[in-house]
Parts: sequence; structure tokens; C-alpha cells
Amino acid sequence: MQLESVPVATLKDWYRLTQLGRLLEDKAATYIKKAMGWSYHAPFAGHDGIQLAMGLAFRPNVDYLFPYYRDMLTCLAATMTPYEIILNGLSKEDDVAGGGRHMSNHFAKPSIGVQNVSSCTGNHTLHAVGVARAIKHYGSDAVAISSQGEASTSEGYCYEAYNGASRERLPVIFVIQNNGYGISVPTHQQSANIRVSANYAGLKYLKIIDVDGTDFIDCHLGMAEALEYVKSGEGPAMIHAQCVRIGSHSNSDRHELYREDAEIAAAKARDPLVRLRSRLIAELGVTAEELDAIDARNRAIVEDAGARGEAAADANPATVADFVEPEAYAATERETPEDGEKYKIREAINETLHAEFTRNPDTFLWGQDVASKEKGGVFLVTKGMEAAFGSSRVFNAPIAEDYIVGTANGLCRFKDDIRVVIEAAQFADYIWPAMEQIVEMSHEYWRTRGQFSPNVVLRLASCGYIGGGLYHSQSVEAIMGHLPGVRVVMPSFADDAEGLLRTAIRSRGMTFFLEPKYLYNQPFAQAVRPGSDHAIPFGKARLRRSGTDATIVSWGTTVHWSIRAANKAAKEGFEVEVIDLRSLKPWDVETVAASVRKTGRLLVVHEDHLFNGMGGEIGTTIGHKCFEWLDAPVSRLGSKDIPVGFSRILEREILPQEDDVMGALMELLRY
Repeated sequence: MQLESVPVATLKDWYRLTQLGRLLEDKAATYIKKAMGWSYHAPFAGHDGIQLAMGLAFRPNVDYLFPYYRDMLTCLAATMTPYEIILNGLSKEDDVAGGGRHMSNHFAKPSIGVQNVSSCTGNHTLHAVGVARAIKHYGSDAVAISSQGEASTSEGYCYEAYNGASRERLPVIFVIQNNGYGISVPTHQQSANIRVSANYAGLKYLKIIDVDGTDFIDCHLGMAEALEYVKSGEGPAMIHAQCVRIGSHSNSDRHELYREDAEIAAAKARDPLVRLRSRLIAELGVTAEELDAIDARNRAIVEDAGARGEAAADANPATVADFVEPEAYAATERETPEDGEKYKIREAINETLHAEFTRNPDTFLWGQDVASKEKGGVFLVTKGMEAAFGSSRVFNAPIAEDYIVGTANGLCRFKDDIRVVIEAAQFADYIWPAMEQIVEMSHEYWRTRGQFSPNVVLRLASCGYIGGGLYHSQSVEAIMGHLPGVRVVMPSFADDAEGLLRTAIRSRGMTFFLEPKYLYNQPFAQAVRPGSDHAIPFGKARLRRSGTDATIVSWGTTVHWSIRAANKAAKEGFEVEVIDLRSLKPWDVETVAASVRKTGRLLVVHEDHLFNGMGGEIGTTIGHKCFEWLDAPVSRLGSKDIPVGFSRILEREILPQEDDVMGALMELLRY
């Protein structure tokens, strides 16, 4: 396609947008020199063709665009204004991306579908796949567009995204902007194929389109071809755009330290904007004066945007605690009947999933082995779900934890009514490959200043006492509880499993639902069915045994050891109160404090490692709140700081047992 085949008015508009972007880049460099803001700036010069084509292909309020930090021109072409760009660069309160909560040069406008993307390069490919899954499920005309540099394709989760989108044949376009360097690392040190799209040629249904990222028409045609393919339903597309990096990677990089002068000069000679201007004048009869007039109007726009941006209010420190955690479902707990039919924890979870999926047709479940005929997970917790609700709502995921969690984040972006329940890993110990997606999800709500809430319940079969050993017996609540913006719950009885799961599913935001797998089928963890719609508020503990001489706080399996130890202590004349925390984050400070003010002694018992375990947080808080009432130092009991071994003999030595609780309790009582 020749330049002459495109209307001159269209070409002039391409020039206008590109030159406007370059002026904004110059403005960013000025702000950096003046130390006024834009402390991070990655220029797009040399990526002009593909960024313009991508931004113009995006339909505001229809499509989902996931730009990366170099995509200034993409966002301008996607209808973001110079003023909005400058507000982001200066970290102002009215920055539409998130009010200064994210790095400069991370442009976003969630209100029109330009997503607020992480600094974790390439991880948004999974979010694009997730929302594309929703697009396909709901029959929408939308398309997800994910943009990244070539170096980020070295990340494993990018392969998971491409492979998963191919397998599911989803309407997503992956754009790879290859400028030859990952900061200072050349492409040949990243990939055996310099054209990195060749690494994915074997993925069925993935259409690969290679374009010259500096050529406006080639990129325009490539985007059109990709859109036609993904809208056909055949599968995803990947556009590999070979660009040049005219400048340094960013303002903190000096490319002359690792690039030859001749190479830098050659890159400048391929400047897309300079070439477009020259061709407009030489081949289409556009005058220099016409283009100069466009330049002048652009300069006026940028100067006006800059003046308004500089005068705008800075990010407000009084708002830092806003939008940390989305609102929870307003549950009101009812007392469980004393008599009636009993059920076990595994049954409680399964029945609650069925009830909630019946109630809300916008609920989804996926994970490893969760939808294999009659199996329903390793522990049969999801048995019957696929048969009841269909394979578009309940389905198996690849053995790729990052993919499981990341696509959950993405699917929620389609609409806020959606609730996703994922078996994030078969065993909690296998969750670690997904940690970057977990961290990402934990601050989405805060980072976007409440514009996006990932409404996801992460189910994890947790803890030990099953002879599972490494990767099958560890506890994770302290690590997950350290993340701002998440909730962590762990039931020890069946009725609480139902009530906590129902609240988690109905709530907005991210909840870890930790299931002590040893208790799934234990008769001593069963409870009377509490009746329909049973829900438990987050942050509300449950009194398991009343007492006046000491307080034990516990959760999960060790609640049962604590109750047994308290019953034994009663035979020696001590009445011990046992509190089942149930909700670990938030946790019920006031109930525990009231108990300790009554008893004067506190023992925190948990299965997790003692060092850095949540018992330290609880003990410190109560020590501060109840210092005047304490008759003994706060005591803690947990697992030894040793990985949980496979041998039952080793496991028993490492994990706290009923006798250990009894010993720690008697020591506290006799202090």
C-alpha cells in the first residue's frame, strides 16, 4: 500500500498526533531537568508507526487496551488528552490513571478502557487474555489489545498468555514492540530468534503478523489484518513490530555507554516522524507551511496543557488510606442451630459453591483438575460443578498458576458483577509461581483509586497433618496477610466454611479462602447445617469455649487441638477461653482484647511457622492494648522453623500437636 492510497487528510492527522506526542516527550524531558516531575520517562520515538496504529485501532468504551510504559503515542491516539498525559507525568491529584499512585509514564484512563498497567513488564498479557475470555463468553464485539516490549517476552507468564489465548481461541491482539534492547541488553541475549515472534510460530490458532514498526502504513495494515482475524473467532493475533530506539531506554539510562555512535546515528536516520514529514512534502504536495502550522497549534496545546497541569493540585497525602480494600458483603451472622443434619467442611464448600453459582450467573470457577468428569479437584471439593453450570463457567486450567490468577484479574474487568473463584493452586505450596500476579492484584484497587476491583476468591488447600511433605503441607497465611488490600480467612468448622465462603464470593475485592485440607472430612470439624444464605462478616471471631483463667486464640486445625487442651486443663481446675479467629485479615482485635482483659493471659496457637507468623502480630497488638491486664507475657506456639517433612514421624515433630498446646497452656497458667 503506497502513501498515495491514504487520504491526505488522514496522513496529516497521523502527522499531527505523532508530532504532538513528540512535543510531549520534549516537555517531559524539560520537567525532568527542572525536577518538577516525570521522574520516569521512556520515550516512544522510533516506535511511532505501531503506536499510532494501535491507538487508532482502539475503540473507547468498547475495547480494552493494555499499554506499557513506552506507549505515550498509543494513549494519545486512543483519545487521551495532552493535559491528562501531563497530569500523569507530574503525579497530580486529577491524574485519570490513579491520582499519582502509579509511576509517571504509566498512562491510563480506565473510564474509557485504557487499563492501568503494572510496572511488572508483560504481566498484563494475562489480564488481556482474561478479559478476552469474558468478551468471548458474553458475545461482545470488543477486542483486547496488549502492548509490550520484546524483552518482556522472556518472562514465563507471557508464554502462558500466548499459549492460553491460542488454546482458548480468544479475541486478543498481542503487540510486541521490538527496538532491539531490553534497557542495555540486546535482543540476541534475550532470544535465539531476533524476531521474537518466531518463538511462538508453533502455537495453533495464533496468527503472527510482522510489520515495520517505523512505517505508518505497514503498521496500519497489520493492525487491520489482526483485527479481522480475531473478530473472525479463529483465535488471537500477535503483531511483531520491528522498531528502532532513537534515544536511551529512559531518563535514567545512558545508551552511549553500550551503543556505538554509528548505531545511534542510524537509528536517528530512521526517525518515522521526520520521514513522514519529508514524504508528505515531497510526494503528496503538502507544504512545509501547512505542517509548520500544525506544529504551532500542537505547541500551543502542549503549553496550555503544561500550564494547567503545573497549576493543578498535587497528589493529596490525606487520601492514602482511601481505596485500599474494596467493600465487603454486609453479612449478618446467625447462630448455628444446636440440632439438625450435620455436614463436613468439604461438603460445606461444595454446597456453597453450587448455591452461589445458582444465585449469580456471572460467577466463574477454574483451576487444575476442577472440572474432570466426576473428579472435581484433588479433594473432590468442586465435584459436580461443571455438570451443573457448564464448561463456559467451570473449567480446567493449564498447570500454570500465574495463568490461573492473572486471567482471573483480567476477566473481572469486563463488568463489576463478575465474581471469580479460582483454585489458585492444587496445594497452597504450589502458589509461588503466581506471586507476582497476587501482588499485582492486591494493589489494583488502590493503584486505580477505586476504578477497578478484582473480585476474586483464591481457594487454596492449605496446611499439613496429612503426611504430604514439601509442597503439600506448608502454611501461607502470614505471607498473604502481609499484602495490603487482601483478606485472608481460614475456617475450622463446616458452618464457618460455608459462611466465610459465601461472604467472600459476594464481596468485591480479593480474598484468600484457605482450606485446612486435614479437616475436609474430619467428623470433629463437622457442624449442623445453619440454613440457607448463611454468611459471616469478615473480621469477626467466634467463641469456641468460655473461660476465665486464660485465652487461647487459634485458627484452622489447631483450633481443635486448643479446644482439647482447654478441656483437659478444666480437669485440673482451669477454665480456658478458646477463640477461633476464622478471619485472619482483618482479625477481631476487640473480641480478643475483651477476652484477655477478663482472663489476664494469652496463648496464640497456629500451625504456621512461629518466626514471622501471624501470632507475632496478634501478640504485639494485644500486648499494647491490654498491657495493664496481663498477668503473664503473651505466649505463642507454632510450627518449628523447619519445612514440613514427608515422614509422619518428622511431620509430628515439626507441627504443633495437642500435647504441645497443653504444655504451653499449663506453662502460661502457672506463670
